[in-house]
Order: sequence, then structure tokens, then C-alpha cells
Amino acid sequence: MPVLEKIVVSDFRNIELQELEFSPNINCISGNNGEGKTNLLDAIYYLSMTKSAFAASDRYNFRYGTESFSISGKYLMENGMSSRFSLQITSKGEKKVKRDDKLYQKVSQHIGTLPVVLVSPSDTSLVSDSGEERRRFANAVLSQMDKEYLSALQQYNRLLLQRNKLLKEMRTDRDLLEVIDARMAHHAVPVHEARRRFAEMMAPVVAEYYAALSGGAEDVGVTYESQLDSGSLEEIFKANYEKDRVLKYTTAGLQRDDFIFTMGERPLRRCGSQGQQKSFLVSLKFAQYEIMKSNYGFPPILLLDDVFDKLDMGRISNLLKMVTGHEFGQIFITDSNKVRMAGIVDNLTSDRVYFDTVGGVFTHVG
Repeated sequence: MPVLEKIVVSDFRNIELQELEFSPNINCISGNNGEGKTNLLDAIYYLSMTKSAFAASDRYNFRYGTESFSISGKYLMENGMSSRFSLQITSKGEKKVKRDDKLYQKVSQHIGTLPVVLVSPSDTSLVSDSGEERRRFANAVLSQMDKEYLSALQQYNRLLLQRNKLLKEMRTDRDLLEVIDARMAHHAVPVHEARRRFAEMMAPVVAEYYAALSGGAEDVGVTYESQLDSGSLEEIFKANYEKDRVLKYTTAGLQRDDFIFTMGERPLRRCGSQGQQKSFLVSLKFAQYEIMKSNYGFPPILLLDDVFDKLDMGRISNLLKMVTGHEFGQIFITDSNKVRMAGIVDNLTSDRVYFDTVGGVFTHVG
């Protein structure tokens, strides 16, 4: 399993230049809010996913006054050999991703090489925001595990841009649209199937973690809703042709899919309390961890950002015991309260290291 041994971060957010070495087990990063704890976790996420977990655009990640940033990491791979992964992004939009100084021809070729799971306060958007956030979550998981899914989704989205451009420019040549529709339908099939299987896999695991967290007081569920459940994409496009032509964009398709989170067969966002929603979201992310672990045959890197603020001490301690009670991988935990974090982590393992964070500078303290 990939283990991050060392990272070098340059001009990323508030981090000017840091070179850090990590434990293969638990790494604890403490510091006040705004000092850079989350930035370090996002740098690790970048090395896995080639994009930020938080910022929609790369341009929001440059340190003030700089024109580029770079992140590199030395990983011990599952074959026992070390590999160096690096990415550099410039203000002109150029993105270079390398493995052992060899440039990937396509950035997407790297996705899935360094599997990662992030649990953070921003996860609340999965319950409160639109289906776009839930699709982004599913895409991030499936893209790491399934190269066919990632390729099909990219092709579908590329064709969707072409289709919308034709509709917007009023060049609604029916024959040309039907050619695009057929190609989109072809790529939609593996995406639809993978998302359906994903929901079916997630539902029982989420329910298991939620029961362990909450004492099993409520039944929770994950279901997948797609217009493709009722017919082929080509049929759906034909039925919506006049609507698309008038509105000048594609109104149906995979981009309208959603994953519905329920509690007692009612929508979680409407009936779940804040505490219940937090417990569900943590259960969702740990279910992701278990499914990815099963898929890869080894655990992904786990990034836990301020999770101690999400749940009470007893629940988060039980949750970490579930993860660390059997084979687990490398874990990074941030918390503003070092004493609270140490109280939980030190009871789990003596194989851990601590870092203090001030103004984007990380100091190894034990």
C-alpha cells in the first residue's frame, strides 16, 4: 500500500516551503484555525487526485504574490519500492504531473495510483447542497477505483459541452445532434451502471457504521436516482428535444443524477438533526474507506480534518478504534486542540508523530 514518507510543498496557500517526513501510521497535526493544518492535508490530497478537495479552481491555491506552486511526495509503494510523485501548476493553467520524473501524458492516468479518503467539515455540503456535490463525491471515489468509469465520464462531459454549444448557438442540426446523442449514450452506460453498483455497495456499509456510531437508533440509506433508470439516453434526448432547443442547453442526462440520503425512508436533509447528519456523513466517508480498501486489497491514505469537532469524544474514539482495530493504513489527523487529539490517539497506538502548525510552518514535536 502506498505510504507517504516525505512531502515537499512550495508556494501552496500559506505554505512557502516545507519539507516534512511522516510516520507510516498516525500523523497528528495541531494548531489554531487558519494556521495551515487543512492546507497540508489538501496538499496530500492534491498528490492523489491532482486537484484540491476544497477549491474549485487551481488558481485559488497559489501563495499570495506567486505564479506557481509545486507539491512532491516520496511514497513507499506496495511492491516495497519508493516512487516520487510531483505536480506543478502555473498561473497560466499549465499542470504537470510526474512519477519518478516521468511526465504523465494525461493527468487522468495518475488517478487511482495513490488512493485517498478525506473526511472534513466541508462534507456538510453533501447533505445540504445540490446533487452536484453528491455526484462529485461519487465521481471522486469511482474514478480512483475504475479507469473505465473515469474515461467514460470524461468523454461524456466533453460531448455534453459540444451538445450545449450547438444548442446555444442555435445550430440545432437534428442529424448532428443525433450523432452526438448516440456517442453520449454509449459512454453513459458504464457510468450509470457503476453509479448504481456504488450506491448498492455503500448502503449496507453506511448503515453498519451509522449503527455503531449512533447505537442503531435510526435506519439510514443511500439510493441512486437517474433518468436513465427509465430508458436509454437517446430516448430521453428525443423526448426532451423541443425543451432543449428552446432553453438552449441539455436538460436531461447523467448530469441530473443524484444520490439520495435517507433516514427512516425520509430525506436526511429534511428530517435529520445536525448531530444525525454529522454522524451520517462520517459513516459515509468511512464506508468509502472500507469499499476502497476492499477494492484495492489495501487501505487508502485517510485524511481526517477537524473530525473531533464533528462528533463527541466517545463516538469519535469508537470510530477510530473500528478503523485501527484491524489492518489500517496511514492516517493524518488535524485538530486545534492538541490535548484532546493526544488523549484519543495515544490510547490507540504509540506509533504516532505530532506536528505543531504556525503560519504555514510545521514543527515535528514528538
